Amino acid sequence: MTTSEKNTTSVSVPHFVKGEVQLGSDLTHGRGEHQFSTPALDLNQIVWTRQEPGPAFDVPVDEIIDLLVEVGNRISQDPDGAFERALGFAKQSSPLPSEVVERSYHFLPNTFNRRSMEFQIANELGGIDVLDGWRQIADTPSGRVHHVRAFPPRLIHVIAGNAPGVAALSIVRGALIKGLNLIKIPSNDLFTAPAILQALAAVAPGHPVTRSFSAAYWRGGDERVEGTLFRPQFFDKLVAWGGGSTIANAQKYIGPGFELVAFDPKTSISLIGREAFDSDESLARAADLAAADATLVEQQACASSRFQFVEGTTEQVDRYCALLRERMAVERPTASAAGRPLPSDLREEIEGLRGMDDFYRVWGDYSGSGVVIRSDDPVDFHPDSRTVNVVPVSDLREGVDHANVATQTVGVFPPARKVELRDSLAAMGVQRIVNLGAAGGVEHGLPHDGFMPLTRFVRWVNDEG
Repeated sequence: MTTSEKNTTSVSVPHFVKGEVQLGSDLTHGRGEHQFSTPALDLNQIVWTRQEPGPAFDVPVDEIIDLLVEVGNRISQDPDGAFERALGFAKQSSPLPSEVVERSYHFLPNTFNRRSMEFQIANELGGIDVLDGWRQIADTPSGRVHHVRAFPPRLIHVIAGNAPGVAALSIVRGALIKGLNLIKIPSNDLFTAPAILQALAAVAPGHPVTRSFSAAYWRGGDERVEGTLFRPQFFDKLVAWGGGSTIANAQKYIGPGFELVAFDPKTSISLIGREAFDSDESLARAADLAAADATLVEQQACASSRFQFVEGTTEQVDRYCALLRERMAVERPTASAAGRPLPSDLREEIEGLRGMDDFYRVWGDYSGSGVVIRSDDPVDFHPDSRTVNVVPVSDLREGVDHANVATQTVGVFPPARKVELRDSLAAMGVQRIVNLGAAGGVEHGLPHDGFMPLTRFVRWVNDEG
């Protein structure tokens, strides 16, 4: 199952095979300035057989957490410059502005925070006992005594490349549950996952957790590769992040014994109450918080606000729109001041609205610092590249009616209005409700996309008395 096509000029992306760094430029991918090379892909090397347990299946969780904390420290200190080099490559391949990629790399060590990892295990699984052994269940209706274990799974991770933190989070989760993990390196984030796994190998060479990871690149949708790997004899579950095409492709391989855990593509909205117009200060505050949510990871994150429903008259909402456009051009931790120019198809959609003043009003240009469109109903195209559609409503419940199962996060202003809206939002399919401006403040250990990730990742096994 090995193929080889020699290339010596493009940037070389390393693979990581069961704890060992694998270098080489045997295969060429991409074109032009986006061309890169990888080692030959030997599928036999990157899978684990079921004839023997994974290396980390019986490693105590406390030891794993200690190890991951050390990985976070190494990322922060970067003693050999590995992350500085990875950052340089990431700036070239990422769709995000270079300063946003740099800040994202700066935040990577936070994922390896001890308190956060302990919270994930406690809140999602109820404690480490169910990972380190068999939890006794004694008070049962039948009177029998049972034991259950969150058994380490065998996972393929098809991760998203729109934010470097996805690679870090996937590695932390896979390690905490002692699983066997194969990570598909995404074409728009080629270097983050290999760099983190190399840090793991440097901190703990040959450790069972280190040997529980492989990471390799192949073209998404390649049936020769995925038709072999995506099988229950090798893996229990496919953990897939990404757009609709990624999830649709993953679903082709799902069957008995091979489960899909999908972080589906989502959009997010904001609900701004009439309280925003109580004073100039409250209006400015609401516009700034909403701008923070709209520009989250340059509006590439699922939690980024694209549609905002504002309770007020047209004149009031126009004042809000002008302030929102102004605040979208502010430098933020996950957004640059300038952004990137809007793609031509989106420009054409917006340009077609500019002459229809009875129905639409547009603030901003196409340079990338932000565009705001006010309309009586949501526009029928996908706002992107720091574009926000603002819709006036007489009551926030009208905005609730526009939520659906594809709505991930809803930011609400003022926060006190959340209580009256959250049940209706949940009924519409919404998975996350936050204070306006807090869309990016994800607390790992809470439900993500409507489920507990660690609970879904593990294999629950019963020993019934």
